[in-house]
Amino acid sequence: MNSQSIQLTSDQRRTATTRPTLPRGTVRTVLTYALLLALAFIMLLPFIWMLSASLKLDKDVFRFPIEWIPSDPQWGNYETIWTRIPFLTFFFNTFKLTVIITFLQVATSSFAAYAFAKLDFRGRDTLFLAYLASIAVPWQVYMIPQFILMRELDLVDKHMSLILLQAFTAFGVFLMRQFFISVPNEILDAARIDGLSEYGIYFRIMLPMSKPALATLTIFSAVFVWNDFMGPLIYLHSDSLKTIQLGLRMFIQQYSANYSLIMAASLVSVIPVMILFLAFQRFFVEGIGTTGIKG
Repeated sequence: MNSQSIQLTSDQRRTATTRPTLPRGTVRTVLTYALLLALAFIMLLPFIWMLSASLKLDKDVFRFPIEWIPSDPQWGNYETIWTRIPFLTFFFNTFKLTVIITFLQVATSSFAAYAFAKLDFRGRDTLFLAYLASIAVPWQVYMIPQFILMRELDLVDKHMSLILLQAFTAFGVFLMRQFFISVPNEILDAARIDGLSEYGIYFRIMLPMSKPALATLTIFSAVFVWNDFMGPLIYLHSDSLKTIQLGLRMFIQQYSANYSLIMAASLVSVIPVMILFLAFQRFFVEGIGTTGIKG
């Protein structure tokens, strides 16, 4: 009886001391996700503060400690920004330019990329390298010649100046070419044997297969045009033609002390870009992962 009780006691001790441990891979996964969540929170913190500040009175914006959830939200700030300046006009102008320029950049980039990737003609690689080298040239170098050209064409203070200057992008051609190269040539040869022209191959085969790359280029182009400040600042002078970025600058100049209204206007200007990214994020991630397969 005593030996059995001693045996039970030793077994209980062995069971108590032998505790289950998590696999090393599980611990690593948990730590990785915890780190990613912490980094995501740090990146979102300025936007959270901007949202909080937009719902406060101006005297409470920089009060410390920070009141993250205002006790008396000032929803009227979002109504005021539309009446203090022609914010709706700026919003419409930006939306118009973003849609037109993004469409032109996607169309011209994909069309040129198909020629550089799948058509064999003399000087193709040299021409592509020369076109790609233009990315390395700073915009400040040819900014003045561009302005002189637009002035001679009588396009200053017109949206057409920005549309013509930004309708082509070497980065977009490079991005789309990298994706087109990954498409097997056997598919295109089979289409040619069936009598499909190069235009038919481009529209009926290449474009449907390149949705991830098209979505990636759409996001890059739209975000760049939406946030462009220097271009509209140089070429657009009339208030009826200005974009939302110039409107924010005007808002800051006129109401530099009212940071709550500035934060409300800034937050409204960010919403369309966030909606665009959320709508295309699945294709965006896939496009980033597949545009560098072949060089």
